[in-house]
Amino acid sequence: MGVATLSLGYGGEDEQGIYHSIYDDFYWYTHFSDTDFVYGRCLAQTVGTSVLRLADAEVLPFDFVDLADTVQKYARDLEKLLTDKQEEIRERNQELDEGVFKATFDPRRPTVPPPREEVPPHLSFAPLQNAADSLTRSAEHYRKALTQKQATLDQEEIAGTLRILNQQLIESERKLTNADGLPRRPWYKHLLYAPGVYTGYDVKTVPGVREGIEQKRYAEAEQEIARAAKALQDESALIESAAQQLEQVGR
Repeated sequence: MGVATLSLGYGGEDEQGIYHSIYDDFYWYTHFSDTDFVYGRCLAQTVGTSVLRLADAEVLPFDFVDLADTVQKYARDLEKLLTDKQEEIRERNQELDEGVFKATFDPRRPTVPPPREEVPPHLSFAPLQNAADSLTRSAEHYRKALTQKQATLDQEEIAGTLRILNQQLIESERKLTNADGLPRRPWYKHLLYAPGVYTGYDVKTVPGVREGIEQKRYAEAEQEIARAAKALQDESALIESAAQQLEQVGR
């Protein structure tokens, strides 16, 4: 949907052993979990305060620097995924050539050697790297502009400008979606996050590229690199525009 979301919670004091249990009911909660409703109240206060903060903010309190840092990590992870797969197949092919599987064959526990595979081709991650760098620059520019204008954001005469800015910020998450969706899963529109094909609801990051590499669809992975890079460039342009708009506030 391209709607920015936030998950809030407290943890670390138990092993979450009751997750999805048939005994996870009101009786269990009031007798064994949060008997005095201390944690539930604390979480409700945290979420309630956060909602009020978001609702009453002159400018939506989005920080794009963390997003940019995360995208940089995703790009590095994808390059490592491909490199690891290349090294793994290259090493296994060498073992096949050297007869390692034949030499270690145990007739009491018969096995079949793995098939020989083509080493995955090199992919050009340059578009993704350039887009991530552009996003980093825009995010830092926006943070700087917001910090400089923070003290003047409550002035009534700039309310109209801030409404336009906030509407622009609302669109920021939607820039990361694509109307065509993911390959073979057009109902998933987000190009940075989607459940994996074989992971239930567990997330895959930059799923079009990642699953292209994992499923040996390398031409498709290269196409998905270009699509993800385009979405990130659009995101960067929006954030840069928002930063410039902030700089004009009060002038």
